[in-house]
Amino acid sequence: MSRDRQGARLRATAAEVVDAVVTSGRSLDAALSAHEPRVATEDRALLRLLCYGTLRRHWRLKFWIAQLLDRPLKRKDSVIDALLAIGLYQLTDTRIPDHAVVSQTVEASRLLRRPKLAGLLNAVMRRFLREDVASSEPEDAEAIYDHPQWLIDMIESDWPGHSDAILAANNARAPMWLRVDASRATALEYERQLRDVGIAAEAFEAVDGALRLTEPVSVHELPGFADGLVSVQDAAAQLAAPWLLKKGDRRVLDACAAPGGKSGHLLELGGAEIDLTCVDSDEKRLHAVEENLTRLGRSATLVCADASTPQGWWDGEAFDAILLDAPCSATGVIRRHPDIKLLRRASDIASLSGLQRRLLDSLWPLLAPGGRLLYVTCSVLADENDEVVASFVEATADAREDDALQNNNIRDLMQRKAYGFQVLPGTADMDGFYYACLEKAG
Repeated sequence: MSRDRQGARLRATAAEVVDAVVTSGRSLDAALSAHEPRVATEDRALLRLLCYGTLRRHWRLKFWIAQLLDRPLKRKDSVIDALLAIGLYQLTDTRIPDHAVVSQTVEASRLLRRPKLAGLLNAVMRRFLREDVASSEPEDAEAIYDHPQWLIDMIESDWPGHSDAILAANNARAPMWLRVDASRATALEYERQLRDVGIAAEAFEAVDGALRLTEPVSVHELPGFADGLVSVQDAAAQLAAPWLLKKGDRRVLDACAAPGGKSGHLLELGGAEIDLTCVDSDEKRLHAVEENLTRLGRSATLVCADASTPQGWWDGEAFDAILLDAPCSATGVIRRHPDIKLLRRASDIASLSGLQRRLLDSLWPLLAPGGRLLYVTCSVLADENDEVVASFVEATADAREDDALQNNNIRDLMQRKAYGFQVLPGTADMDGFYYACLEKAG
């Protein structure tokens, strides 16, 4: 296959992926998994760049397309809408030469069995360049911030004074963070190992074991990855395990455990002293936990079950510590999953907060007196975070917040809420996470 033909195939595939998300409501991960095998291995990084970037800039690209087209394309041609958005994204946000973008995007329309629209694509993209349409500034908030209006409104309401920074962070490319197994090496020791193989990284003093790579690399390039020396995990997520565990904890529960990053960290810190049970309702995702722990050389009891109905799986012996990484809107990790902006709806938030409260109510009886439950979400919305915790604590006589931070190094990274603490996305280049530590009266 010629290089031009290969480039056109890549763009046609990217259009199918983006269209699957925008039109069919499919997750980006699922759409990429289904379509990526059609693309040459050496082109897959570019495929991901185009899909992620186009979805990040969805509303701005829609604004430009509306200016360029006399009338919208028919619904049956939605994949060409996606292809045009991908073309405009390349012209504004990549270093790919303009002529290559135009020619390969036009050819991609033929591969997508829309040859009659090839001329339109060619004309529209050339007009975009000729008239400098990219310099036109939108007036509506969705196109300015590249977020749906409902989410802009919620973030502005919950985070006055911080909303612009949060929205901007959501549209940035996420860095690659690593967690070093503290029982085997320090972050500084592993940084030297990376330097020896030509990978630049910086240790993060606020979080033991955390490093941020200057540029992402394949995990296969990381020294010791296959042997469990290091894992990929955002620094904000690495706060969970040391926040939860205290000396003397034996029985530990990781509810909603998949894909297992926090499970592995708990076992790295607790070692043979803890007996960890990992619960998740999705069998495939639980298998990912098993694979993760196997790579780390760790073991736990894995249970495929609904954490909110413990009567079906709990053995009756209380847990000393419970990690509840609750299902949420994931509005704190949008930079890693830009499809969230298109797939989430305002109506989802109430149902998610209801589920979060049910999980708290169901798991609290499993906690031993004097034990701790760490409630965690990767959301920035109060409805899922401090409001859920507040309603639970106020209704639960033996629950109180333990508001002591695990170390003073993270104090300046956290926003104190009525209950709990929030790391906002982009803070020290971390994802957005909420934490509230609850202690059971002894």
